[in-house]
Amino acid sequence: MRKEDKKKVIISILKENPEGLTIQEVAKLGKMSRITATIYLHELLGEGKVLERKIGAYRLFYLKEKYLETVTSKEILEKIKDKIK
Repeated sequence: MRKEDKKKVIISILKENPEGLTIQEVAKLGKMSRITATIYLHELLGEGKVLERKIGAYRLFYLKEKYLETVTSKEILEKIKDKIK
């Protein structure tokens, strides 16, 4: 898979999950290694297409426009609590 294809896969995954995802979740859903997901998420972050938010030990990634329009802190915290259980 080409570099641009991997970025499109990550963008698609983040569009489907506006509550944000960790690097491991992106890697699992995109069927790529954690290292590969990290590289492309950071490239997208540098391009301004993705936002990163640290919540405790978690680093959640969002698509920029989805983050601004639909995600609230309460939704994020509820999602994290569900994942911890």
